[in-house]
Amino acid sequence: MNIESFIKTENKIPVRKKAIINLLFTHGWIMDKINLELKNHDISIQQFNVLRILNGQKGKPANLSTIQERMVTKMSNTTRLVDKLIQKGYTTRTICPSNRRKVEITITQKGTEFLNIVSPIMDDFENKITSNLTEEDLDQLNIFLDQLRNQNFNS
Repeated sequence: MNIESFIKTENKIPVRKKAIINLLFTHGWIMDKINLELKNHDISIQQFNVLRILNGQKGKPANLSTIQERMVTKMSNTTRLVDKLIQKGYTTRTICPSNRRKVEITITQKGTEFLNIVSPIMDDFENKITSNLTEEDLDQLNIFLDQLRNQNFNS
């Protein structure tokens, strides 16, 4: 189904505008699908992203700014996300002994175990959602998206 069908228009859309509409619509569509899948595990996509970031730290703590800069979707409420993960027992927050103004966040054993269960489910889900694209299609799509994002905006 093409984008015109989804947005219910019969008007000819200029190709550049159509590409942007298609990207935005597809982003929303993918986010809805991922959120639905993660809802089964009582976690949001942002919380899942934070857990994966912390897991990638290999046992080393991260501070809020490190987590925020590594997030796929940048958010101003990283503190609230971490608070929710602490309530679930997936992360801990401690004050850095050498710098009392620095807060360190670490994934817990329970958080790691949760990721060990949910990550393979999400891997399968990502494979399913991209199943009608070949490896070459996906490589080309990634090249195009990188090119689009790596523009130099002076305005």
